[in-house]
Amino acid sequence: MKPKNEMRVSFLSCSANEGFARATVAAFLAQEDPTVSELADIKTAVSEAVTNCIVHAYRDTIGIIYITAKLWNDGVVSIKVRDQGCGIEDVEKAMEPMYTTGGDERAGLGFAVMQSFMDEVRVKSNPGKGTSVTLRKRLERRPVANG
Repeated sequence: MKPKNEMRVSFLSCSANEGFARATVAAFLAQEDPTVSELADIKTAVSEAVTNCIVHAYRDTIGIIYITAKLWNDGVVSIKVRDQGCGIEDVEKAMEPMYTTGGDERAGLGFAVMQSFMDEVRVKSNPGKGTSVTLRKRLERRPVANG
């Protein structure tokens, strides 16, 4: 099945681009007229995924972060945030709340936050090759007002 619309964007793993990623995904989703709550949830999940790329995947270097967002006819939005960084040795462990490789200043809640705001979070990773996080959420369907 083909998505009804799709966008792709890539950018450097600079912390300043985290806001760019949120805004870009939000602008793309605007065509579906999501609720304020849905939009906030998705923006937060995207922010966490991009921050993981910046902080963990490209620890002491700058790399490229790729985002693909798709809108499906059934009201589902899927967003893939991908990097070509160091990868995750143990995905199951990395997804545990409070687990972090980012030092004392990191809370280790990124995946937990993503899971709390999205319907589905899938993580695929290859050590030394990168990580892909796929976020999925079904948007509420609201009747269109006739005016």
